[in-house]
Amino acid sequence: MKVIGFAGFSGAGKTTLVERLIPVLKLHGQRVSVVKHAHHKFDIDHPGKDTYRHREAGAFEVVVASDKRLALIREFERPTQLGVHDLVAELDDGVDWVLVEGFKHSDLFKIEIWREPGEGEAARPARYAEDAHIVAIATDTPELLPTATDLPVFDLNDVDGIGDWLLQNAARFEYKMERHG
Repeated sequence: MKVIGFAGFSGAGKTTLVERLIPVLKLHGQRVSVVKHAHHKFDIDHPGKDTYRHREAGAFEVVVASDKRLALIREFERPTQLGVHDLVAELDDGVDWVLVEGFKHSDLFKIEIWREPGEGEAARPARYAEDAHIVAIATDTPELLPTATDLPVFDLNDVDGIGDWLLQNAARFEYKMERHG
């Protein structure tokens, strides 16, 4: 499997880029999974649903499956900070690409999504000049990048170009579990 991260500040466009990149890779016959970092408490289950009721009753794990999907909900008994490599290890090893959203401090190769702050917004520093794991930049204002770079710079909306670049450089993103575990 190949793994590439997408890092940037909240609202920069990470989710939209990943969402638009999935069908591009699938058109090339690639099987794609996503790992997303969530902040604070989040829920994929809702009151009244059987799985919610089982979880609220104290189940450590609830697995629900149909002929279309499987979901695993695991409750941690105390706060637990899983790293990106722990989450990648949970995925099916038959996937071609894992797109990782968030985890900007990880040791994964990443594409930085960078946008110039809007009027009234605080400055958002770019990370590419300091983070050796950033291998490309996606932005809607390349002329405003704060530091010159030799890294590939993509238009944030050029998902076909980003997808082609990933596929052409696929060997670079091959994930080796043993180096992280």
